[in-house]
Amino acid sequence: MAPPAPLLAVRGSEGLYMVNGPPSFTESTAFQRDSGKNCKAVAFSKDGSLFAWCNGEKVNIVNVTNAQLLRSFDLPKAVCLEFSPKNNILATWQAYTAAKDGTAGVPNLQLHDVKTGKCLKSFIQKKMQNWCPCWADDESICARNVNNEVHFFENNNFATIANKLHLQKVNDFVLSPGAQPTKVAVYVPGSKGAPSFVRLYQYPNFGGPQSALANKSFFKADKVTMLWNKKATAVLVIASTEVDKTGASYYGEQTLHYIATNGESAVVQLPKNGPIYDVVWNPNSVEFCAVYGFMPAKATIFNLKCDPVFDFGTGPRNAAYYSPHGHILVLAGFGNLRGQMEVWDVKNYKLISKPVASDSTYFAWCPDGEHIVTATCAPRLRVSNGYKIWHYTGSLLHNYEVPPNEEMWQVSWQPFLDGVFPAKAVKYQAVPSELPSAEPKPAQAYRPPALRNKPVTSSKLHEDEPPQNMKPQSGSGDKPLSKTALKNQRKHEAKKAAKQEAKAEANQESTQSSASQNAPRSAVPTFTSGDPEVDKKIKNLKKKLKAIEQLKEQAAAGKQLEKNQLEKIQKETALLQELEDLELGL
Repeated sequence: MAPPAPLLAVRGSEGLYMVNGPPSFTESTAFQRDSGKNCKAVAFSKDGSLFAWCNGEKVNIVNVTNAQLLRSFDLPKAVCLEFSPKNNILATWQAYTAAKDGTAGVPNLQLHDVKTGKCLKSFIQKKMQNWCPCWADDESICARNVNNEVHFFENNNFATIANKLHLQKVNDFVLSPGAQPTKVAVYVPGSKGAPSFVRLYQYPNFGGPQSALANKSFFKADKVTMLWNKKATAVLVIASTEVDKTGASYYGEQTLHYIATNGESAVVQLPKNGPIYDVVWNPNSVEFCAVYGFMPAKATIFNLKCDPVFDFGTGPRNAAYYSPHGHILVLAGFGNLRGQMEVWDVKNYKLISKPVASDSTYFAWCPDGEHIVTATCAPRLRVSNGYKIWHYTGSLLHNYEVPPNEEMWQVSWQPFLDGVFPAKAVKYQAVPSELPSAEPKPAQAYRPPALRNKPVTSSKLHEDEPPQNMKPQSGSGDKPLSKTALKNQRKHEAKKAAKQEAKAEANQESTQSSASQNAPRSAVPTFTSGDPEVDKKIKNLKKKLKAIEQLKEQAAAGKQLEKNQLEKIQKETALLQELEDLELGL
């Protein structure tokens, strides 16, 4: 039996409705459109079988297959919804308001039993950030961060706290995905000269630092993002400061750390300085991709030893997205970049396509691993709202733009469990599409009238680095060198190159001196005046003249020189005269 086509939920000022996924792209007739303009939140269950939304009056839950209304809760102010992994509980959150007399307000985080509709537990949760409790995938554990403790409940019994993890000033935690035993990554920010740290524990062993599976401490961290891989064997930690004290970056300073459950930890060495825009695990859990560095940004795939495997070079990008099966990677530049996407075959490291989705604020892979949605949503952008559905080969299959004076707030694919859609072989040929190519015409640079009939000379601020495979060649059998060994090897190579250059210079000077014996300064191969300062000036002048010779050779070969390089060439006569004066002792 063929897998079903995933639905796409669309929320905006036109109401809430669902669109059938590829190949039809028509509005779903099973789900009745909610035309109200106050739809504040939507949520699919993890397996995609249930759908909940708040329309400003009630929170409704429907069965996605037949659109049958299962439950309705009288919660007009709810702004956040989340299903538990096994669809047993719906968590809702609304803004917290204290009572007028200053006493504690009404609990604003509620956990509802989906089957009975009963409210199992209510909590006071003041902040919207990390509002939702975290469940293990089998719902055996549910955890919440309360002041300096992480409270654990078992089997959705919220009457008693089954376990506590107490750490001073615990700021954040993340439960591992997958089967038991569940692991917990905990972050504690540093204070008074003490470093911040992330610790990994295995539930329920919380008996102090000795019981931790792994520990990684670091300075320079105002906040962290912790990312578990799918197999729950390692965590990537992006530590960031709000202010870069060196003044190099407006966005603060970021570092990337790797922590494994076997106790290993490392700082991931990123070859280019600058912000870390995105880090994402491959679903196969054995490699991850980082997008980093001042623009144009680099993107590199690393293995579990934190060694680079493949470098995608530089380009206008700030995000990375693996397909659900992990065989395709999209590198994209959204936000203040123009929406260029690079679609790569991860197995063979071959570029598949380079579509452009201008002004996109949202990107998501379809669960089938073949289609992509990009959207322009309010309030990030209030004009040209709409969504596009692409095939990864670069073909635009469907384009919807909202009418003028309307807005689109959110689009969301219906999720499916792993294994519903089998992985298919990667295609390179663009699939046929009825829509024309979406590539915008490149804007032409302004040219003054005097230059309009002359050939265009292209000038770049920087040269893009090409992609390169970082894996050691299988024939060599050499292991990747350590950082110290690499440093020593570079030093050795630099010394060797300097020696060869000095030897070549000496040979060149001796040849010149034998060829021009009539000149008074060519009696000896290397000129010395007896004054160290004069000798130093002569050496520097020769260096500059040599650089000018190289620039002249490049110009003769047809390379377009920069303005400052042309100015250097113009100074050659003056430098030659100065050198002659020094050597004659004038």
